[in-house]
Formats: sequence, C-alpha cells, structure tokens
Amino acid sequence: MPVTLLGAGEIRALAADLDVTPTKKLGQNFVIDANTVRKIVHVAGVEPGDRVVEVGPGLGSLTLAILEAGATVTAVEIDHRLAERLSATAAAHGAADGALTVVDADALRVTALPGDPAVLVANLPYNVSVPVLLHFLETFPGIERGVVMVQAEVGERLAAPPGSKVYGAPSVKAAWYGPWRLAGTVSRQVFWPVPNVDSVLVAFERDAEPRGSEEERRRTFAIVDAAFQQRRKMLRQALSVVLRPVEQSDGGSAAASAVLERAGVAPTARGEQLSIDDFVRIARAVQ
Repeated sequence: MPVTLLGAGEIRALAADLDVTPTKKLGQNFVIDANTVRKIVHVAGVEPGDRVVEVGPGLGSLTLAILEAGATVTAVEIDHRLAERLSATAAAHGAADGALTVVDADALRVTALPGDPAVLVANLPYNVSVPVLLHFLETFPGIERGVVMVQAEVGERLAAPPGSKVYGAPSVKAAWYGPWRLAGTVSRQVFWPVPNVDSVLVAFERDAEPRGSEEERRRTFAIVDAAFQQRRKMLRQALSVVLRPVEQSDGGSAAASAVLERAGVAPTARGEQLSIDDFVRIARAVQ
C-alpha cells in the first residue's frame, strides 16, 4: 500500500480535531503543499532504506513524504498532542509498521535517538533552528548529511563564506562539521499560517573525519563567540580576554597577539575574515 500525503483541508481538520492552533512560541508553521514536502525529500536525496531523523514533524506533512520515499523516520516532537497523533496519521496514510518512531521531547534536550538515523530532514522552527542544528550535529555524530527548511536570513547565514556581510558565529560553528549550501527557496504561501518571513532550504554534509577533539571544538567555539561579540574590533582586542593566560591580569592584547601570530593569523584581522580552519589554528596555538 503506497503512502499518501496530507492535503491542506486534512491538515486543517487534523489541527481542529486536536484543538491545535499554530503558535509563534513553538515556531509552528505547517506546510500544506504536497509538492513542497516532496521537493525537500528530493533535495535531501532520501532513498529507500535511509534512516532519517525529523525535528518538529507537526501534523505529519513532511513525515509522510519521507516515508513515501521508503525511508524510516525518527520524529522528534515537543508538542504532546501532535506527538501522540502522528503514528495514527502515518498508519492511516499507508505507512508500514515500524517505519515511524515518535520521540515526544524537546529537540534541544534529546541525547539519544532510536533507529540510529544518518540523515536529518526537517522544517525547523524559526526561533530555535540554529541551536537545534548545532545540538544535533554535536550530539549525534552518526548524522552524515541533511536538508533543513529555515528562515531565509538564517539559511543565508549558515551557508555564508568568510567575508560575507552575513557571515558570523553560526556560519563558523556550522562549518566545523562540514560544508553547507543554499539548496532552494520556498514560497510563503505553502505554509499555514502564512509566515511574515521567507524560507530557504539549506543542505549540509558532515566531513568524513572529525575536524578535532571535543575539547578543541569547545575551545574553538569560545574563540568564535568572542570574535563575533565584538566583530568591529581587531582580533587582538576582541580575543584579549579569552586568549589571556589566567594568571595574567593585564596585557591581554599582547598575549592575544602572540597566540594569533603563532597561529599564522594577523592580529589586526577581524573575525568575519577568518575561516573555520583559521579559528581552529588559533585554538590550537593557545598554550
């Protein structure tokens, strides 16, 4: 029995039956267009047998499209009413027994995922998209690739190269795990309710080998945060506190300059000019 998708009328009927009104607090904008969810699955390259994790499945529009492609899905949903109904919706639309596992939890607090998923496919809530992505990439090294739909501004920032006007801490932290690219635009009209922002698809692939140890990641991310908290300042000033030895009460800029020079980074550079590799070299130059 083939899996069938939800139509706009059925989505609204499901919401009414569950007494669910999409809330801004949870970032809920449900996709009501079948072509859009199929496009997301296609861009993600989901194939039969793939193990997919979906964050924020909502009423199940994208979930069913992933199941239609022959993948198994682990769906993480924070809204208890939606989590409770999702399996029944999937079964009613032809999903095979065992193809869907629902995790009723806050995605930012999940530390274990049944099914060992290797692909992340999601329509991420706008208000937590970057924290969720970074949490999943840090916590689940088995996730090899993914495609997420996010607010256009967020997607552009995630995929931005050094030197771009929108390049910032999220760009660098995302790049720790591998390359990111913009993979398509999404009309506002495919959502219910219609959001007041544009959306894009962003694709990523995890590097085959980790960029560094967990300790190096934490140190690198602390340096990234410091660099972009004062992005208009030269690095020797912006990093003066984070790179200053604990026992040194003054001379922070001099200490930072010494570390930057050991890393082969100009002390007069600014964070927006540096790649992830530059930041890693700074972290490794700390003594």
